[in-house]
Amino acid sequence: MLTADSPSRPLDLLSDRLGLGTQWDIEHGADGRFEICHRDRGTPYRPPRRPPQWAGLLHQLESGFRAAGVTRARPLPMRWGRDTELTISAVQALDPLLKDGKPYVFRRGYLPQPVVRLTGERDHVGALREGFLTSFVNISRIEPVTRAAEFTGIFDHWLTLLSGIGLHARHLTIHGRNAVWQRREVCGLTVHFRHLDLPVGDIVLLWNAADPSCMAVDLGSGLERLAWARTRRPWWELAFGSFTTAGVATDVLDAVRTATLLVGNGIAPAARGAGGVLRRILSAVPADAAPLGVSALVRASHGFWSLTSPMALPWPEVAFVIEREIHRRDVTSSSPLPLLRSSWSDRT
Repeated sequence: MLTADSPSRPLDLLSDRLGLGTQWDIEHGADGRFEICHRDRGTPYRPPRRPPQWAGLLHQLESGFRAAGVTRARPLPMRWGRDTELTISAVQALDPLLKDGKPYVFRRGYLPQPVVRLTGERDHVGALREGFLTSFVNISRIEPVTRAAEFTGIFDHWLTLLSGIGLHARHLTIHGRNAVWQRREVCGLTVHFRHLDLPVGDIVLLWNAADPSCMAVDLGSGLERLAWARTRRPWWELAFGSFTTAGVATDVLDAVRTATLLVGNGIAPAARGAGGVLRRILSAVPADAAPLGVSALVRASHGFWSLTSPMALPWPEVAFVIEREIHRRDVTSSSPLPLLRSSWSDRT
């Protein structure tokens, strides 16, 4: 839950216009809300004729961070086991500093982190909405800071980097609420980014509620969402490629893609814990959804995840584990539909 503004940390995000120049217009709304747009925002956006492949986009992002002296950090383990069973955000690397008030973090710098979240928006029948996946690559910059002013420099560099991959400032909207929120041990101020009509991430100034000197910046977006904004391709085609034409439900494709990430990182199906999450995700895949197996989708997904997180298991072994779990579940229940409903009932 968000709480009221914290009186212990008065801070005005807009006191220096976030370091933006006079080419930006700021509109103030009620309750501290604001929206910032470029004065050339009316110019049309033209997607690139030949969008880069995933590896190319990752290379552009890493090069942009490296040019600013921001080194790439190795990914966090997929099995988290602290507040969540799985890693759900790169910001968890800041837990020791922000939650415990300790003078260290697990990672810092540019972190392209594969994550699993069971909170993606769904429609009235329980299917994922466009723009959401159960697993994706969280593009992040996570930095402990000593002064709130460092937030502005990181913010400005992100605008430069977005421009470098084709999301120019004139098509961006910066918005948020100039107020402090608090979740348990952590307070923060959040600024959101939108490219035309699509949300593409946020940047957050964070600090420990008991000790505001334990402060950090979390800049976050999604690799898939950045590619969606840049290319304007249909979402499911971008996420699953040619597999969308095979007549398989997108939730099934999403489940196998996510399971590939988890099994590839050494997580096996189980009754509880991280393995229990994997089993629940695979409950969305009826045995007859892939009568010839899932190896083609697993191989493609394994290649995608390997771009940012080295896999502990090769793709044939991952496919074997997934297929065994799908058929094990099918033997214990002759009707997969109730399992499909119950598996998502607690995610809305």
